[in-house]
Amino acid sequence: MNRREFLSLSSMTLGTTLLGGLSLPQFAFAADGTVFVYTGSDQNISDFWTNLVFPRFTAAHGGTVKMVDAGDNAGLRAIADRTLAAKATKTDPQVEIFEAFDPRFPADGIAQNLWVNFKEAGLANYGKINPAAFDSDFSLPYRGSQVLLAYDATKLKAADAPTTWADLVTWIKANPGQFIYNRPDKGGSGGNFVRRAIHEVNGRDPKAFTISNYTAEAGEKMLVPAWDALKDIAPHLYEKGAYTGGNSQSLQMLGQGVVTMVPVWSDQVLQAIAQGVLPETTGLVQLKDLAFCGGFSAMTIPTNAAQLDRAMLLANFMLSEEIQSLIISDLGGFPGVSWDHVAPALREKYAAVVPNEIPVFPSGDWATAINDGWYRNVAPTLTRG
Repeated sequence: MNRREFLSLSSMTLGTTLLGGLSLPQFAFAADGTVFVYTGSDQNISDFWTNLVFPRFTAAHGGTVKMVDAGDNAGLRAIADRTLAAKATKTDPQVEIFEAFDPRFPADGIAQNLWVNFKEAGLANYGKINPAAFDSDFSLPYRGSQVLLAYDATKLKAADAPTTWADLVTWIKANPGQFIYNRPDKGGSGGNFVRRAIHEVNGRDPKAFTISNYTAEAGEKMLVPAWDALKDIAPHLYEKGAYTGGNSQSLQMLGQGVVTMVPVWSDQVLQAIAQGVLPETTGLVQLKDLAFCGGFSAMTIPTNAAQLDRAMLLANFMLSEEIQSLIISDLGGFPGVSWDHVAPALREKYAAVVPNEIPVFPSGDWATAINDGWYRNVAPTLTRG
């Protein structure tokens, strides 16, 4: 589950206009060699590029780079459709980089050679990319995030922190009221805690779930045992079965000392520690028998970009040690490159959470079945809303 997919539809963002009830991006136009980067991600991502990446890039390579807010993934898809149309007419699509986008859209884009094949492009930093981050030859992963466990190290020693699902369940039961997670439809930290329970009762095999293999029968067989496992620990949670309303609320409860341990997004918790929202005594640990789910965000570049060479230069720059280290220290994310290509001090500081694997879980019908099933079976007394 990607927590960044849920963006507010009640407010307009810079660079968008309301047409026919849909929030669609305005198109950027310039004939001065500007590199346009379109994003549908949260404001902190846009700020990271605008305030940290662009000044460093232009200082090193000159020129102008501008971030354009596409609003959301639907906005990016509209830009991608326009880009494919521009390719057919041999006109400037006025976009050089999609900050985070699936090159499988438009459906015939790859077949029509719309996207740069990074595997064949010869970027100097391509070989530094974390092998676990690759999804497609046409996407260039540059940042990641993953759910892990955060705990109060003044109450729990690092040596005693659970590192397997069985250890975690044992710890929760031995420390009643000291663990909480958010409702799975209200944020990915709780959602991926639930998915980790699903993986546990299905042989710890993430490959058993694909976006196309959901059926009602499969859901019954593969999800019901997870509901039983989650119901088993429910009485031992905070207030004997309470759940927070989102990722941030879980962090707040940990920071206030209300609970000792919560599942968290890696980028959120690292940023919270760096900003002093959480104390330096906050411990972080990942399960070793099978890690919690997460994922990587990847750039795509259209082959018909007017400033294609500069776009490729910027893409390679994003994989440099300087920017990848900033992704950790200032954005709170995981690097898109292997951790031996970031600053040694950061690698040492976050050694406990360097991922050896980042399992993924499909969305689509599985996500609907998981949310519906959790409310119906694990927390039937909660009012959904």
